[in-house]
Amino acid sequence: MADAAMLASVDLGSNSFHLLLARVVRGEVRVVDRLRDTTRLAGGLGEDGRLDDATQARALATLSVFGQRLRELPQGSVRAVGTSTLRKAVNAAEFLDAARQALGHPIEVVSGREEARLIYVGVAQTLPDGPGRRLVVDIGGGSTECILGERHEPLLMDSLDMGCVAYTARFFADGVISKDAMRWAETAARLEMQPIERRYRSMGWELAVGASGTVGAVHEVIKAQGWSRQGITRAGLDKLSKYLLQAGKISKVELPGLRADRAQVLPAGVAILRALFEGFEIRKLGHSSGALREGVLHDLIGRIRHDDLRDRAIAQMAERWHVDLEQAGRVEKTALGLFKQVAKVWKLDDERSRQLLTWASRLHEVGLAVSYSGYHKHGAYLVANSDLPGFSRDDQQLLAELIRTHRRKLASLFRELPPLRSELALRLAMVLRLAVLLNRSRSSRPLPQLGLQVERDALLLTVSARWLEEHPLVAADLEGERQELADLGTTLQIRASSRQERGES
Repeated sequence: MADAAMLASVDLGSNSFHLLLARVVRGEVRVVDRLRDTTRLAGGLGEDGRLDDATQARALATLSVFGQRLRELPQGSVRAVGTSTLRKAVNAAEFLDAARQALGHPIEVVSGREEARLIYVGVAQTLPDGPGRRLVVDIGGGSTECILGERHEPLLMDSLDMGCVAYTARFFADGVISKDAMRWAETAARLEMQPIERRYRSMGWELAVGASGTVGAVHEVIKAQGWSRQGITRAGLDKLSKYLLQAGKISKVELPGLRADRAQVLPAGVAILRALFEGFEIRKLGHSSGALREGVLHDLIGRIRHDDLRDRAIAQMAERWHVDLEQAGRVEKTALGLFKQVAKVWKLDDERSRQLLTWASRLHEVGLAVSYSGYHKHGAYLVANSDLPGFSRDDQQLLAELIRTHRRKLASLFRELPPLRSELALRLAMVLRLAVLLNRSRSSRPLPQLGLQVERDALLLTVSARWLEEHPLVAADLEGERQELADLGTTLQIRASSRQERGES
């Protein structure tokens, strides 16, 4: 990565959107700009699971402003992630299409565990690199992430379905702060926490830290009021809760250093925080300036420096399920050789397409660990439901689909995908399927020189005539593949060449 490169991260949170712009100078990250806007995305999620039009318009206006700031940054230098609300919204795909246009850069929706991992990465950058476990909690608008880790490595990660915007709509929708409302909100949070409490307490930690807006706001209020001088304590939280009950209404909450927009969700945030203190038996909670956006930025730097966590996740999964690495390597080499010849014509000459094909090649036989019968389906299930750090939900699902479609029937599996995603998946799947077929013999001998061309709705595969004669099973498979692709409207033509070169181009 070039010195002084400009990079950016965008956090499409359930309460607010954040933009972090930074330069990397001599390996050091220097923040040059921050933008924030309260969008209350979670508040626009209706009972039908759809984001309402007004909330979408507000969010798109914010992203348009962010997009103006990012206009000069090249593709690949910005990573934008969506979180809890975009995981839940049934019309998220429709919103994201417009959001990407407004921002001018790709937006990925991350799983709850991936969000938790990125938060931990962001917080870890602000803490001394010393021994001992750390508990990190982040109360967002739609979810709360809990992470237990050591140094820069998370050990436990959980995303809980409770957030300050969602709980405000659920327990404080009328703006009244009552004892019953606070008790119900705390009880709901404790019930949500119950399945994970014992695991965290049994492992223990030396330091507890909170991240993001809710914890930051509570920390500042308690400090300003003199209720605690050393972070957030249970006694300080009790005093803040008592103040809120005395105020009686959200509109009457006025505290030094507390923004009006944060006051709107403070009672729900305090209720969740009190539940965290009780369930985890926290004595004191510090506050970190690092959060999801910082974690996203540092993760992006790792990718640019070719230290991509996703590559490690794929390697670990292959090792865990005893994938035949030599065969995977042969398929990968063939697939990338064919891909190189058609990528430009198919407009797939981007890093994401190449990476997806590489990862699918490396894991296409992972399902053999379950059973040979239907192993492509077993492999797809394992990939779709495994914890793959660094992956967005879309890329993980697309990877699973490629593995599922590397053999057997192809046509029916793409019918329910959005058009752009379906086209990408189908084209990568065609290349992967050919690579797998051509390596059916599992021989260490190099393949003959292969040619692959695209002519409208036709694929032209050129391969040595003598090699085909020596590999009748492959020849038969290619004939079967011809019919499979014909059902999708694609013609596969096999041209037998008299040339005998070895090794793919």
